[in-house]
Amino acid sequence: MFSTLVISSLEIGILLFILSISIVCMGLCEWFVFKKHINPIRRVFKNGDLSIEAIENAFWQAHRFPSLAVCRIFGPHLLGLSIPAVLLAAVFIQTELLSLPLYYTLLATVGAVLIAGMHSIIEFFLSSKAVRPLLITLRNKALMLHGADLTSEAKIHISIQQKVLYSAIYIGVFPLLLFMLATQIRFQENAVPLLSEYWSWAIFILIVSVLFAVFGAFLLFKNISEPIEKLQFGMSEVEQGHLSYRNEVYSDEFSKLIAGFNKMIRGLKERDQINSQLLESLYTTLALALDTRDPYTAGHSVRVAEYSILIGREAGLCEASLDTLRKSALLHDIGKIGIRDSILLKEGRLTHEEFEEIKKHPVIGAGILSNVQPREMMEPLIPGVKYHHERYDGMGYPEGLRGDGIPLFGRIMAVADAYDAMTSDRPYRRGMPAEKALAIIKEGKGTQWDPEFAELFLDVMDCQRDSKSG
Repeated sequence: MFSTLVISSLEIGILLFILSISIVCMGLCEWFVFKKHINPIRRVFKNGDLSIEAIENAFWQAHRFPSLAVCRIFGPHLLGLSIPAVLLAAVFIQTELLSLPLYYTLLATVGAVLIAGMHSIIEFFLSSKAVRPLLITLRNKALMLHGADLTSEAKIHISIQQKVLYSAIYIGVFPLLLFMLATQIRFQENAVPLLSEYWSWAIFILIVSVLFAVFGAFLLFKNISEPIEKLQFGMSEVEQGHLSYRNEVYSDEFSKLIAGFNKMIRGLKERDQINSQLLESLYTTLALALDTRDPYTAGHSVRVAEYSILIGREAGLCEASLDTLRKSALLHDIGKIGIRDSILLKEGRLTHEEFEEIKKHPVIGAGILSNVQPREMMEPLIPGVKYHHERYDGMGYPEGLRGDGIPLFGRIMAVADAYDAMTSDRPYRRGMPAEKALAIIKEGKGTQWDPEFAELFLDVMDCQRDSKSG
């Protein structure tokens, strides 16, 4: 300002006085608003209010702090400086203590707005960095004290596109506008002609600069947003259980980010494969361990699982449902853990009381599985375990369910379990021939067993018998 204007030492002193008064007013106005903005955060750290509501309010206020810094700069900071400065300058010009044109105060206001814009961009990014430790501390407090995981995922206050666009425009246009204003004052002070021609060219150059800044910001944003969108899409797929790699075609820092994501996916796939193998081994081992408790039923659960899969596949079940059906069939007799050996291993027919005890094993099995964690993994297996002894005519147990009221897996496993039980040796009888067992199932369609699944099983077994004989 002082290098552009031709003014006396007294006028320099007056301008410095105006600046000093304006800075004090600006500081007071901004401090008042800043105290209001910081109050939710002070409530937690200074007043010691550690309720979840107070911590959440402080967390979101800290997230808004960069945007609030911009509001303070264009509010109390700019107005607290400009309004007193303009009023005092106008008074000194009117009293002729300043020999400046009055419209210079308008140019100064425009310059102040430009400087405030650049100041707000710098303050925004500095505040964004400054609040990160505060956000981490507040999030940890919420997690440790209340078990609440605060996240800002659903509330993006200013997008990357806005940051890039506003920053590029200000960085590109700010020095140009200041130069134009300073040149205008310099020409005015030295009575240089052709001011109208100067402003026509200056406005043209300004428009071109803004267009280039916007176009450059758009290209820069697209270059940044593309890999981010790919990562976001990849993370959403991971959340849904689909582990897929992202194409690594970048030659900047994003190449390391994408490579890290793919490395994470590779690790997750390896971990899932190991977990799947462990679970498969666990289901099969547990089924075999249950069967070996009774030497006459060795391999029973594995065979029931195989028969159930044959029926389920013929019924058109998807692979996920077939996998759940197989696991349910492997564990369908897990409730026999709760049956006494004197009953379970008895070499002879059971008494009525003993049979009533045996009939409890589906409910015991469902109870065992309902206590396994994580619960959501076991819940799909419980209906088959609990209801595989229900009859289609409602004469089964444990609840006497009828028809389609019996869960799907229970109806399928009832056919498979009955066939293997009839064809397996028992202490008190030898297993019957397959043809006789199939005839019994055919006769019991619609009464003991679901007619659709019984018929599908008969068809499958007939096909297998024909292929063996052929």
